[in-house]
Amino acid sequence: MLNLKRNLLSAALASAMFMVATHAQADAATAAGQQSSDTSQSSDQATGKDTKTADGKQRPSSATKLQSVEVSGFISSLENSTAVKRNADSIVEAVSAEQIGKLPGVSIADTLGRLPGLAVQTVSGRPQVLTIHGLGPDFSTALVNGGQQVSTSNNRDVQFDQYPSSWFNTVVVHLSPSANLIGQGLAGTVDMQTIRPLEKSKPEAALNARYVWNDMSELSPGKGVSNKGYNLNGVWVNQFADHTMGVTLGVDFESNPAEIQHQAPWGYPTDNSVAAGNGVVGGSKNYGISDTMKRNGLLATFQWEPNEHYTGTIDMTYDNFKEVQQAKGMELPLAWGSATLQPGYTASNGLITSGTYTTLSPVIRNDYNQTSARVYNLNWDNKFHINDNWSADLVGNYSRATRRDINLESYSGLGFNKSGPTDTIGFVEQGNGLLYVNPSYDYTNGIVLTDPQGWGGGNDVVQAGFINAPHTVDYLANLKLAVERDFVSGPFSSLEFGVAHSERHKSYHIDQTFLTLGGGTISGGSAVTSAPFSGSTCSPLAWMGISQQLCYDPLAEIANGTLVGVPTFGSSLSTPPDWKTKEKVLTPYFQFNLDTYLGNVSLRGNFGVQMQHTSQSAEGERVAPGSAVTGDAITLIPVKGSTSYNKYLPSANLIFGLTQDDDFRVSAARTLARPRMDQMNASLSVSGNITHLSSTDPNQAYFSASGGNPKLKPTMADNYNVSYEHYFSGGSSFQCGSSDQKNSDLCRTGGGGYFAVSGYFIALHDYINPNSAFLYDFSSFLPFGLTSAQLAQLGTTLGTVSGPENNGRGYVKGAQVTLNLPFNLIAQPLDGFGTILTANRTKSSLVYPGNPNPITVPGLSKWVANGTLYYQHAGFEARISDSYRSSFLGEVSGISASRIEQTVGGGSTYDAQVSYTFDHGPLNGLTVIAQGSNLSNKIFTTYQNNDPRQVLTWERYGRRYEVGVSYKFQ
Repeated sequence: MLNLKRNLLSAALASAMFMVATHAQADAATAAGQQSSDTSQSSDQATGKDTKTADGKQRPSSATKLQSVEVSGFISSLENSTAVKRNADSIVEAVSAEQIGKLPGVSIADTLGRLPGLAVQTVSGRPQVLTIHGLGPDFSTALVNGGQQVSTSNNRDVQFDQYPSSWFNTVVVHLSPSANLIGQGLAGTVDMQTIRPLEKSKPEAALNARYVWNDMSELSPGKGVSNKGYNLNGVWVNQFADHTMGVTLGVDFESNPAEIQHQAPWGYPTDNSVAAGNGVVGGSKNYGISDTMKRNGLLATFQWEPNEHYTGTIDMTYDNFKEVQQAKGMELPLAWGSATLQPGYTASNGLITSGTYTTLSPVIRNDYNQTSARVYNLNWDNKFHINDNWSADLVGNYSRATRRDINLESYSGLGFNKSGPTDTIGFVEQGNGLLYVNPSYDYTNGIVLTDPQGWGGGNDVVQAGFINAPHTVDYLANLKLAVERDFVSGPFSSLEFGVAHSERHKSYHIDQTFLTLGGGTISGGSAVTSAPFSGSTCSPLAWMGISQQLCYDPLAEIANGTLVGVPTFGSSLSTPPDWKTKEKVLTPYFQFNLDTYLGNVSLRGNFGVQMQHTSQSAEGERVAPGSAVTGDAITLIPVKGSTSYNKYLPSANLIFGLTQDDDFRVSAARTLARPRMDQMNASLSVSGNITHLSSTDPNQAYFSASGGNPKLKPTMADNYNVSYEHYFSGGSSFQCGSSDQKNSDLCRTGGGGYFAVSGYFIALHDYINPNSAFLYDFSSFLPFGLTSAQLAQLGTTLGTVSGPENNGRGYVKGAQVTLNLPFNLIAQPLDGFGTILTANRTKSSLVYPGNPNPITVPGLSKWVANGTLYYQHAGFEARISDSYRSSFLGEVSGISASRIEQTVGGGSTYDAQVSYTFDHGPLNGLTVIAQGSNLSNKIFTTYQNNDPRQVLTWERYGRRYEVGVSYKFQ
């Protein structure tokens, strides 16, 4: 049935294109179309170039297109983004730089999160993870100048804070793919485009400097962190040799601070003997975190166009960033620890909202986290214009990312394994989700390094801390050859065909270490249970009621030999965590580009097919039976798996120019999202049940395991989009000063914003169920500690693996509306004022076998809305923005550097900016700017059981302010 559906979709697309082509043939003689290409592949869309015919004349376009304008300011960014959107031959959203080296927004993710159909998730106080049409980062991809990108995470999702925003001139989000878009995502594709020097008419250069601070005081002072920072970047563009050679150089130096009030309740048990069936907070991990991310980035682009037949472009980027967190606080083991809930509490609707615990033995935390990452990109694009009819494009790119983390935990308390004094603590669950406490003990006295809860007893050590040190390496190489045949007449402006080949390797390795007080074992009597330290008083948790505690530098305690490491393996993880994956993808494709008329209606767009042949393999490990995991004696056995598959991805994009100002877009495509790499992990945690030794039923067999699935295939989707767009042809919102500006389409036609309404339906199949089970042949694991007599009794080598499988299905559907309105269209005295309003409503359903109750697709918010009010006049600019999204299922950091899903609470964030640009005199080209973000001081929360009171993560980041200057050299 699934193959039948796919064949029907392919046949329907092919039939529709055939009918369009046949009907359009009658009008082709009088209406020829402009050569079209995807926005990520050609600059013609931005410049409005026409295609030359065989006799050297220009072939006029069948549709109205807008030309970009080189003016400074937020309004020019809006207008140029509108030009990219309207000129595209698919459904896209776009953002353009306000001036060279400056996108509108505090980061790429922040800027993209304000586009229609997109939303952003905050991580460590910074916008980082992107959602497109309700689907999370696993379902989209990222490109730089059309080249596929690797990720610094341990999966495929690109973390957008790994790129300096100053590098990019335009960012285009493809909501509907075309066949020539290599590396496309299921929900969307983000293509970040740097400046092309030969597309500039003259040299340009700009410097931007910002001073940044957080309105919170420094919560956890220490080496490498501050609540103040800076951003200094510059871009230089020049042309040489009679405009046949060009260069772009960029630098970016950044120190980005964040202050985080963090609280992570353990959960809310209902079986407490005193709680009478009410839920009560079981414990909480609490920190005051000071975070600083420092970045050094370099950009270089070289272009050579010696003649009309060849253009070569080399792009190189390098990004080196380091993030440091000082995290100091206290962990409170309450109902799920040794504390005792007292009668006299207050309960409401099944949850105890205030009360008192006695016999509390807290774990005082002085943690240190560090992330170091490097990202490299090399792109070589060779465009050949063979003659008036034929052209070719040969592109090679290489992307590489390396990342190392140190997540260091250090514990202190009142005594080893609850043996010291205890505390009595009152608590109140506040209306905003904060757990506020009132301790009675003075935590500046009597504190020692120790294992306060005896967590290391199961491993026979005194666990005074722990280190997780993951290391990720990801590299991706691509090679693409595209050939295009232009047509002078007929409904097709061109035929493009080509082939692309990519190879990706990614590895993940984690070292885990117990921190002990000199080593030794508890059973052997050689373990030291407590040790003094030198520290000072600090107040990282004053915001939740704990006034002071003793703080110290855990790195210094390691350096002086007080804390000694003991290696361990797989702590708190059900499966051996190390893995490697390899992928090879061969993608031949063809695409017809349309540019014609149907009667008085212009028609442009494209249709085509990609065929992807993928070969993938994964390597992992399993622990040998009986092997110790603590110390250096562990024995690991390699596990491997592989598969290959073919996928056919037809796509069609049709844009009907109903009038001079109205476009109607229709798209249909099959798309895919490759499985998460940690789900492809071949590692297994294998066990044998001797009571099932002779069973022949694989579901009740001796062998069973949990782990990944190296034979996973992609999640597939049939993606349908429609969009109606009306472009206002009234007066422009900005002054057209220079002769180039006055001659542009935007100035001549007004370029006064637009109204758009669109809908989408994404039918999901082969969706990856992360908690499924599948059959596995364990014969390669024999003898697995079994005797020869037991092997003779073994009923079957088959068993089940609890892990991911392609057995889910569902859909995502939604509608969105956008209004980009300059107020001078309402009344001329309002010239310079304007607004941008977007709203998106999304619904989803996801069903797994054996569970008829549908669930929500992870990452989806039912409502996403953005609003911006702006004013620009005579160099002065001001704007304020509101970004809202409702609650959604998102990813947060879990134990041992893993990723887990929790419901993320919704809400609004407000940003504002004001600036002034001098356009004459000695300060000509200088802009002074002030900006504030998260002005509402929004609280980030996750919760469980659809009850916002049952908070699992509570964070507040404070308000961020920036002041700075920009100078554009004239």
